[in-house]
Amino acid sequence: RRNCRGNPNCLVGIGEHVWLGEIDENSFHNIDDPNCERRKKNAFVGLTNLGATCYVNTFLQMWFLNLELRQALYLCPSTCSEYVAGESISKEKDYEPQTICEHLQYLFALLQNSKRRYIDPSGFVKALGLDTGQQQDAQEFSKLFMSLLEDTLSKQKNPDVRNIVQKQFCGEYAYVTVCNQCGRESKLVSKFYELELNIQGHKQLTDCITEFLKEEKLEGDNRYFCETCQSKQNATRKIRLLSLPCTLNLQLMRFVFDRQTGHKKKLNTYIGFSELLDMEPFMEQKNGVYVYELSAVLIHRGVSAYSGHYIAHVKDPQTGEWYKFNDEDIEKMEGKKLQLGIEEDLAEPSKSQTRKPKCGKGTHCSRNAYMLVYRLQTREKSLTVEVPAFLQELVERDNCKFEEWCNEMAEMRKESVARGKIKHEEVKELYKRLPAEAGSPYDFISLEWLQKWLDESTPPKPIDNTACLCSHGKLHPDKISIMKRISEYVADFFYRRYGGGPRLNVKALCKDCVVERCRILRLKNQLNEDYKTVTNLLKITVKGNDGFWVGKASLRSWRQLALEQLNEQDEDAEHSNGKMNGNAQNKDDSNEEKREEEEELNFNEDIVCPHGDLCISENERRVVSKEAWEKLKQYFPKAPEFPNNKECCSQCKILEREGEENEALHKMMASEQKTSLQNLFHDKCRPCLGSWPQETDELYIVSQFFVEEWRKFVRRPTRCSPVSSVGNSALLCPHGGLMFTYASMTKEDSKLIALIWPSEWERIQKLFVVDHVIKITRTQAAGADPESALYTSEPQLCPECREGLLCQQQRDLREYTQATIYIHKVVDNKKVMKDAAPELNVSSSEAEEEREENKPEGEHDPDFNQTDSGAKRQKISQQSFISYQKQGIRRSTRHRKVRGEKALLVSANQTLKELKIQIMHAFSVAPFDQNLSIDGKILSNDTATLGSLGVIPESVILLKADEPIADYAAMDDVMQVCMPEEGFKGTGLLGH
Repeated sequence: RRNCRGNPNCLVGIGEHVWLGEIDENSFHNIDDPNCERRKKNAFVGLTNLGATCYVNTFLQMWFLNLELRQALYLCPSTCSEYVAGESISKEKDYEPQTICEHLQYLFALLQNSKRRYIDPSGFVKALGLDTGQQQDAQEFSKLFMSLLEDTLSKQKNPDVRNIVQKQFCGEYAYVTVCNQCGRESKLVSKFYELELNIQGHKQLTDCITEFLKEEKLEGDNRYFCETCQSKQNATRKIRLLSLPCTLNLQLMRFVFDRQTGHKKKLNTYIGFSELLDMEPFMEQKNGVYVYELSAVLIHRGVSAYSGHYIAHVKDPQTGEWYKFNDEDIEKMEGKKLQLGIEEDLAEPSKSQTRKPKCGKGTHCSRNAYMLVYRLQTREKSLTVEVPAFLQELVERDNCKFEEWCNEMAEMRKESVARGKIKHEEVKELYKRLPAEAGSPYDFISLEWLQKWLDESTPPKPIDNTACLCSHGKLHPDKISIMKRISEYVADFFYRRYGGGPRLNVKALCKDCVVERCRILRLKNQLNEDYKTVTNLLKITVKGNDGFWVGKASLRSWRQLALEQLNEQDEDAEHSNGKMNGNAQNKDDSNEEKREEEEELNFNEDIVCPHGDLCISENERRVVSKEAWEKLKQYFPKAPEFPNNKECCSQCKILEREGEENEALHKMMASEQKTSLQNLFHDKCRPCLGSWPQETDELYIVSQFFVEEWRKFVRRPTRCSPVSSVGNSALLCPHGGLMFTYASMTKEDSKLIALIWPSEWERIQKLFVVDHVIKITRTQAAGADPESALYTSEPQLCPECREGLLCQQQRDLREYTQATIYIHKVVDNKKVMKDAAPELNVSSSEAEEEREENKPEGEHDPDFNQTDSGAKRQKISQQSFISYQKQGIRRSTRHRKVRGEKALLVSANQTLKELKIQIMHAFSVAPFDQNLSIDGKILSNDTATLGSLGVIPESVILLKADEPIADYAAMDDVMQVCMPEEGFKGTGLLGH
């Protein structure tokens, strides 16, 4: 039954049903039975999944059930000095394995003799440096770990330990090439630890093995150079199996590279395999024993290569029974049979998928198996592997800790049950006496606290009633809905047992708040009637001087303002009280909200000028009748009052006249300056250093920023401030020397300066205050070639600061973040003119100028490179240019994107490999098919950063794509390059 929240007398449905009646003891605690964590008899021990380490767990369980490998690892000597000396191990310090072998030893010993249902492999995983949150390629892990283990064991003196990996997993095959001309046979013998079988287009495991060993023809461009014939000849090449290991690992290549998407994908096709595998037909020598029996099947559940779950089906070599290892959970198969049906059903991606083919006796088929492990069939009795004394002592110590934990948990369960029984009796007794009888003393207590008292999972805190108090320190009328009325007897018990306060009895009901609430309700009802009355009164035209000035904005919102004013007390109460039982709202937040509310204009303050008088703008106010004003004053008694005959603010009138005079003055000033400096206003009439004008040998320099600011004023004199000075100090270094050479001013620095005719310079000196004169002088002998002319500047160039500027510019080009570069795809050295995705539409400089003029003052031009932008523009000096940069020199170096190009956001510290991955997503070209160049320079070092390769903002990189080759064998070599994943980089698996 639900509780009536608005009724303080309703005490039903507040959580009491849990306690009424008989209660199971297990409901008094949330502690699981520790015996559930105990290993069952004749069961295997599981492994904890640390996040995404299920692929590691499957291999550990499979290797643990390889008895020969386990025995060899137990024989591997330990580095523990106490164990080597024959002493007992100190109980004070925990055992910490030092090598991978020791980690595996300890892990196998726990798997063999631990009393726990599952153990934690975090020490082993941490020693390898694996990322527990990232699922890795299981097949790659198997290869790398076997290689690491073999390398580690190769240093052992005992041959049974040193050669265990080769004995168990290593076989030999030969690459045999036969010349078709002379019949010469070339053989290259190689070791293998697993056979990687392509499953595409096949249904049976034997078909995959046959394709692995099939003959390949070497013809045409792929002909073989025969040593006997001393020339290239047609030939055949195939693989011949020379010897097989005791444990034959068959990797089914389910995860292949998809060239269209640039990612790996999983092949969810069924492959059939038998429990007995006769390898004799595939061997070069037919006189051996090559019958293998299935010992493990490793499964990947899921349709994607980047997600899913790994489990293992492994056969116990001692009993012949099959077990399914799924992290902590281990399930024994019935009847000593391998059962894969459930795993295949769980991985069903869609109804349209191919149906599972029928399998005969002794055969199986799977679309999720990625590794099959076969053991050489033998009649010898399986090994009995004993845990060494040193490891057994460590296992016993761990078992003791486990028993202590079990006892501790059992004791905690008993204590929780005892507390629960006491609470049960308490609740049953008190709930009967909880309701307050008519005429008897009572207390109010919050519903939230009562619910917490009835909830065993959250022990109640002291009673806190401060959140439901009004401003008079009594019970707020609006809080009655979240309070419950209980008997004084139960209230006395609660306050004695749990403490808190203040107590709210019959005297706590606040009459003042009830009276105030009634007043507010009456005013709210009256507000609707008054709103209609005022609306009708506003329609009447006011005659004479009987009216009052009221702001139009205030009239539009007066009803809402009045309503907010009426609710102000209630809102204040909610802000100050917040939630119940100590979770009050932050006082700072409520004070901040109050300050924001106070900053809002009150009624009729929208026509008050800054001087506290009536504003001069009549468009913002209107006259209302005396009757309407009196109605409004009832709701806003403190509103500023302005009779109809009230004069406007005299100070504002003076300021208005001065503003009009200034506007007229600015217009006149702009007109005179534009007429006087026609050449400065129009770019076409200005001189150019690239083609020095013949009519003068002197030119003057000002900053381009001064020119642009002056043009803004001339175009819009009423909106922009007049320019009073020419700030040429920004073009000089701290020593007073010029920062630019004549050559740079004709090229890259030309957009930072403006050239002035001598006659125009005279007028500029009259119109503006000039801090520094900068002049360029041409000296040329009579009749000499114009190219032999000498150019000097006043002041002269400062070489040291110029060098510092160039270094700073180069540094900026190497330290950018999130800058734009352009990738242009070419075919046969011709640019592809296809429609590119409009990532960045760069418009012409003319359109930018137009937008610049139409922007409101204070808005930044997108070409002004700010300090937080990716592509930093040139600096003039370490100190003087900082102020110059703030002024905003306009320097647009944007590349105009053309059709066929795509823009990418890059940073200087990212590698070329990371850029190739971006290009792969933009152009659908795999990284190994990309040939990149910039300014004729080939970009080939994938580990180099873009900054070190000379890639700067606005650069254009040419992309030429190789034609795709449908060769899956080649994909394996490049998979790690093209995929945006780290794999096992940085882990202990690659440390050797």
